[in-house]
Amino acid sequence: MSDLTGELIDNRYLLKHRLASGGMATIYSGIDTRLDRPVAVKIMHSHLANDEAFVSRFIKEAKATAALSHPNIVSIQDQGWNQGGPPAVFLVMELVDGSTLRDFLNENGSLTVEQTLQIMNPVVSALAAAHKIGIIHRDIKPENILISKDGRIKVADFGLARNASMGQTMTAESSVVLGSVSYLSPEQVQRGVADSRSDIYAVGIVIFEMLVGKKPYDGETPIQIAYRHVNDRIPNIQTLKPEVPQVVSDLLFSITAPNPDQRPKDAEELLNQIRDIQAKIDPKRRQMSLELDLPPVQHKISKRGKVSVGLAFGGLKEKTAQLISTKPIVVTNPEDSVATKKRKVSRRVKRNRIIALLLVFGLVFGGYKFLGIGKISVPSLVGLTQSEASKSLADLGLATEVVEEVFSEDIPKGKIISSQPGGGGKVSPAGVVGLIISKGQERIEIPNLEGLTPDIALQKISELGLTAGDINEVFDMKIEKGNVIRSDPKTGEKVKRKAIVNLDVSKGIEKVGLVSYVGKGGDEALSELTNSGFDVNVSYKFSDNIFKGQVISQSPDKSDSIELGSKVELVVSKGPEFVFVPNVLGKSKNDASLDLENLGLRVTIKGSGKVNNISPNIGTKVKQGAVITLTLR
Repeated sequence: MSDLTGELIDNRYLLKHRLASGGMATIYSGIDTRLDRPVAVKIMHSHLANDEAFVSRFIKEAKATAALSHPNIVSIQDQGWNQGGPPAVFLVMELVDGSTLRDFLNENGSLTVEQTLQIMNPVVSALAAAHKIGIIHRDIKPENILISKDGRIKVADFGLARNASMGQTMTAESSVVLGSVSYLSPEQVQRGVADSRSDIYAVGIVIFEMLVGKKPYDGETPIQIAYRHVNDRIPNIQTLKPEVPQVVSDLLFSITAPNPDQRPKDAEELLNQIRDIQAKIDPKRRQMSLELDLPPVQHKISKRGKVSVGLAFGGLKEKTAQLISTKPIVVTNPEDSVATKKRKVSRRVKRNRIIALLLVFGLVFGGYKFLGIGKISVPSLVGLTQSEASKSLADLGLATEVVEEVFSEDIPKGKIISSQPGGGGKVSPAGVVGLIISKGQERIEIPNLEGLTPDIALQKISELGLTAGDINEVFDMKIEKGNVIRSDPKTGEKVKRKAIVNLDVSKGIEKVGLVSYVGKGGDEALSELTNSGFDVNVSYKFSDNIFKGQVISQSPDKSDSIELGSKVELVVSKGPEFVFVPNVLGKSKNDASLDLENLGLRVTIKGSGKVNNISPNIGTKVKQGAVITLTLR
């Protein structure tokens, strides 16, 4: 891509100099001339700007990140297409003055446990905010972790981010291209599935690299590295760096588990674990999470009399004292007690005791049912086929049933979109797990709308689940005025549901002016009329007054308004019907033949040399096309 330094994008953002360039885009530092503030402008490479998929992924970055408001996430400020100047699809981002974690590692090598956790704490905090609203990053790596000069940690490049409510499947090939293979989770490589636990895995690989100074796996090709992520466990970090505490080693073992069900469910759970570890390593340190600017400690007294301590840091949890209330002592007379013992129990009391007993049994049963006691945890099934899921669950003593089949843009046909309950949910032994199966991508064929009125065409579009777009009026020589000429996309094309369908509607035949070509060259008239869209028919006739090749007559004659495509008749002169035999005596064969042929006569040659005799004689009146015999000696 050419360097756009010095260009004014969208009449607002002045590009100062290039910061970095990647596979999809180039990032420039710039100035927002409207607000006079520094910004970073990310511009998609021009050769990708015509690719709808890449543009969609590029714009998705803006939408995904714009939904997040967190001090440790690079904020998106604007997005659009350059109006004027070089064509460009761009994002405008917060400009972070600093370097990447990759630069920091290249400069410092491996880090201490304290340094690593101090950097990763705000990173995981940012991911926790994203996971909380259903957004996953899918491309966590040191290059996307920024460290500003004032020490602020920022997570950047949500270019692969996607809302968790959407399908999360990618092919293994696209995963290698779009993500960084060294940080891809096994499920991304194997099944193309990514959720919040995939971000957790990538965080684990980054922590390993920060502590050891290198990635856990090396290989000559991306496929070799991906294979090791699927088939190997990362090395025990204590064998490479013995000073790493056991609790950190256990954390790495957990968050890099090949089975996503064995990892923390999201970044919030991981954040709590990291803060607990920080507190254990340095109990005297009060970790106030300055990255999040949390409020000071608050004390609340609950209705039950318990004191809860809200800490600004997650790790140290103080034990709370429960206020014990004593029951009042009631003094009774001995006679009353004797009388009470002798009194018979009433039916109402018996009934209440039975009800209380039933309630106890209900609570016990409910606890067993709803707390999941004795239940089986359902593994993640997303991306598997029905047979693969059935086999996996059969080993656990569970059965499957298809509860719904729905279309999916991302999950291939026949693969599982989700399960009921989902991965990590619990079900009773010998229970049934519901499967929601993909019917593949839904595509609707554009019907033939030619010749229909716009109202009927729009009704058909709506009935198919498509969206009516623009109606453009254009001239047409075949379709009657007011009827549909064509659709965009064209008839027979297959499109997504709610795709926009534009219509071209006929304005009838265009009216144009017609000039007269009488007396002008026939070839010129034929060429110009044909290029103007007229249907031209040419006939030829003899004329004693009009030179050969010129137009004798035209029908219709000139007009200020005539339908384009109308038929125009031209009569072109063949010259006079009769001519006089010229004197060509003494001329060479070629010169004599040329003079005669220009008059429309045919020539026969006898002998060689110069013309000695002409037949018919010189001055004889003959018709065009007559044969003239030349004798040469």
